[in-house]
Amino acid sequence: MKRKTVAWILLGALASVGGAWGAHAALTFNNTVTGEVLNLDDALEEGRDTEAVKTFLETGINPYNENPACLPKGEEIFLTACSGCHGHLGEGKLGPGLNDDYWTYPKNETDKGLFETIYGGAQGQMGPQYSALTLDEMLLVMAWTRHLYKDDPKKAKWLNEEQRKVFKPYSADRKKPTDIAATGECSPMPN
Repeated sequence: MKRKTVAWILLGALASVGGAWGAHAALTFNNTVTGEVLNLDDALEEGRDTEAVKTFLETGINPYNENPACLPKGEEIFLTACSGCHGHLGEGKLGPGLNDDYWTYPKNETDKGLFETIYGGAQGQMGPQYSALTLDEMLLVMAWTRHLYKDDPKKAKWLNEEQRKVFKPYSADRKKPTDIAATGECSPMPN
């Protein structure tokens, strides 16, 4: 074979191997504070290839939002990993509240923005969570955080039109997802 042909074959092989993980992300994700591109290769191996993660990395929309079968898992992760700083109901403690219309970082109004903040960290004590939570767990905790929202659903940019119509702002007297027998398996909701 000619050198040129061998070089093109090697280049193609390297591109396909190196781009295998990168191909999952059609969007670019940026650090909330610095704006630098986040390296998704730093994520934990487990939980990278779920259908929900693949969908999210392509669209920037969390397919677990308002899925009753997924909310108990999201709540469990939130209570373990997030509530110490953000409060059990996202009301805020050391860290900001997450259950109302005010966002310290306005980009967190979108699923993509909230993911970027969780994955890459923020200012203050909010460090990057890519070594503590899998990508799938991040989506589950985001869904629970969104579920805790207590303000006008018309302002909830993460909900699609159908979800906005039926969304009930969170209140402590509302039944928790863990109190409701969830039917089905936790899987992505259709957009």
